[in-house]
Parts: sequence; C-alpha cells; structure tokens
Amino acid sequence: MAVFGKAAQPGTAQEEAYLAILSAIRQGRYRPGDRLVPEVIAGQLGMSRMPVREAFQRLATEGLVQIRPNRGCVVSGLTIEEIVEVFEIRSVLEGLAVRLAMPHVDARVIAELERYLDLMDRAEQAGGDAWFAHHQAFHEHICVLSGRPKLIRQISALHIAIEPYMRVWLHHIEKPSTGTRAQHVVVDALRTGDAAHAEQAMRDHVMRTTPHLVDFLRRENIASEAPRQRRLEPLPA
Repeated sequence: MAVFGKAAQPGTAQEEAYLAILSAIRQGRYRPGDRLVPEVIAGQLGMSRMPVREAFQRLATEGLVQIRPNRGCVVSGLTIEEIVEVFEIRSVLEGLAVRLAMPHVDARVIAELERYLDLMDRAEQAGGDAWFAHHQAFHEHICVLSGRPKLIRQISALHIAIEPYMRVWLHHIEKPSTGTRAQHVVVDALRTGDAAHAEQAMRDHVMRTTPHLVDFLRRENIASEAPRQRRLEPLPA
C-alpha cells in the first residue's frame, strides 16, 4: 500500500511521469499557479507527450492540478481558508487513527516513535527537509498501526495537499521545535494506554501548527495564486 504519497517504482512511462510531477509539486519545484507544458516535461523525462498527459489526468482526479480548456494544465493551490480546513480535517482523522492504533501500541512501538522524535530533535539544525522527513515518518507510523487502508489514504491526501506550504514555512523558520514538543506529548499519551487522551493529544498537535503556518503564509502572501507562466525547474532526468 502507498503510504503518504509513497508509491512503488515506476513500471510504465505514465507512472514515471506521474511520480516525477507529483514529487515536483510536493517539494515545491512546481508551485500553485504554475502552468505545466506537456512537451517540456516529456522532453525532460525522455518520453512522448501521451504519458505526461495521462499523468495530468491522474493528478487532476487527485486535486493536485487543474486541466482547463484552451489554457492547459495548472498546478492547484489552496486558499488560506482551505488550508485551515485541511488541518481541521487532519486533526479529526489522525485523532481517529491514534485511537484505532492504540490496541497495537506496545513497548516496541513506543521505542520506534521515540526514535523518530530523537531524529527530529537532531535534525533541527540540519534544515527543514531533514526535519520534515522524520515528521512525516512519525505520522505515517501511527496511521499504519490503525489498520484502516481507506483512512490512511484520506490522511495521505491531506498531507500531500499541505506539504508544499509546510516545506516553504519550515525553510523560513529558525527551528521547528514547537512541533517536536507537541509530538512528545502524543507519545506520552500513547504510553498511558488511554485512547481518548491520545486521540485528543494528536488533534491538539495537528491544530497547534495551523496559526503559525497561516500567519507566515499571510505575511509572505503565499497561498493560492492565479495561473502564471514562470520558468520552471527541470525535472530530474
């Protein structure tokens, strides 16, 4: 099962194009409002336009791009209100995931989660990308323990939608330590064995990020933008 946007190695040209464009959107190389030109992307990936157009269709069904008649393919963006809504939904769904995971939490699980916390603490000085990777792994580990594939897919889609904004924010703040402290609270709650307490701790953790991210996006005027033509970074060959 794909977890939080991770997928198997590409087996077809369409899958290769999809994964390359998805990665570029998630990492912020393709930004909201950017126009994606199939001929350019196909040339960068060394394939024909057809697999790229098929990848556009798949990404459109996932809400990551919009295909507009006579205007081509444009990377989707979120308004401030939609970003807040994503966090509100995430808090509920990830709280549920924690509650469902509780019967599977033992000393080994706690040790693994604490390992992620230690990696996040050490990554504070290494930059936003390193911290973010361990942060994602922490949330993935708990969600997988819920044993609910449809729930995991919904949470994954929400993480993917918000990831470009989180990455930009993390590159601009000095230390993401506030999030790490909140995750320590989640682990402490899991250790107690109290499912309701752990669920609330996760919901609080997710929502605690929202005002800081929103303030940054408003201050930097970063949110959903009108379509534009910008010189895009080339995709990895």
